[in-house]
Amino acid sequence: MKLGKLKILILAVVCSTSGPLLADEPLPIRNCTWCHGTSGQGYTVAPRLAGQRYQYLENQLLSFHNHTRDNPLSVQYMWDAVAFLNPQTARDLAFYFSAIPPKPANDGNLELAAAGRAIYEAGMPDQNIVSCAACHGPNAEGVGAIPRLGGLSYLYLKRKLEQWGEGYHVTAQFPMPQVSVKLSPDTIEALASYLSFVR
Repeated sequence: MKLGKLKILILAVVCSTSGPLLADEPLPIRNCTWCHGTSGQGYTVAPRLAGQRYQYLENQLLSFHNHTRDNPLSVQYMWDAVAFLNPQTARDLAFYFSAIPPKPANDGNLELAAAGRAIYEAGMPDQNIVSCAACHGPNAEGVGAIPRLGGLSYLYLKRKLEQWGEGYHVTAQFPMPQVSVKLSPDTIEALASYLSFVR
């Protein structure tokens, strides 16, 4: 009888401090899916985690923890969300979400997708803007610690590209800060639209 009461007490404490429990999911994953979707497919402002490069996910979790990823939503939500995340848990979460098959958001402007694809694949040599595919892969699948862009939400991608130009993510490595400041609003619209449809 005492063991049963102890289990109930532990469950009550966990629920009161961590939110509702779902069967067969470790708690840190549930904490992520509250904002990023039950299968990590993301929402408009909370990006898709499913299918993302595990090295990138791990690096970003640590960047949130170290307060080097400094855009407003990161500061508002992610800094606190990962305040007590240790490196091993960050790695485990990264592997978990990277293994989930992603689905494209399909929420961009379809009329701009062809122009966005041309920019993605060939860059804009006349403006000294390199091809996105050179770093992010021919299918926007990401390479190593360079993120997957394919299928991410149009609004998320658009805002991220704008933020590079606004001076956020100052600790990021070459060439993104240098490339993004050269992107016009029309170019950003086209790229974000195209990438939202990539499978």
